[in-house]
Amino acid sequence: MEVILLEKVYNLGELGDKVKVKPGYGRNFLIPSGKAVSATKEKVAMFEERRAELEKQQQEALSIATSRAEKFKEVTVTIAKKAGSEGKLFGSIGTIDIAESVSALGTELEKQEIRMPEGPIRAIGEYEFDIQLHADVSASIKVVVVAEEDV
Repeated sequence: MEVILLEKVYNLGELGDKVKVKPGYGRNFLIPSGKAVSATKEKVAMFEERRAELEKQQQEALSIATSRAEKFKEVTVTIAKKAGSEGKLFGSIGTIDIAESVSALGTELEKQEIRMPEGPIRAIGEYEFDIQLHADVSASIKVVVVAEEDV
């Protein structure tokens, strides 16, 4: 399936690129989320008419993401969870927990923006995670997991 990208998509292409993707990825994700349109003659003509507008929107999104990345430079989040004597957590800490903790500090963060390649946190310690704010902009935050004291 060929689609025309309406914005830059990570690991796929730039605005205006005509790319070949698997039908399920195009139909179920790219087109419904507004990131692409199918590459028919009518859609190509429509895209060329809107190209300047889409480039302006992409520049605005990039500048917003860059300013947000500046806010995350020195962010360190401490999360307290129940843990055993060996430092293993009862449960785990995932993207939702991290996003809520960062948002509580006053800097908005969505769970979809956090990259956890090794999966959820299952032990006490210090961790550093990348945050993908835009296809071109990423930042990192430090997460410190401590044992919750029984009160």
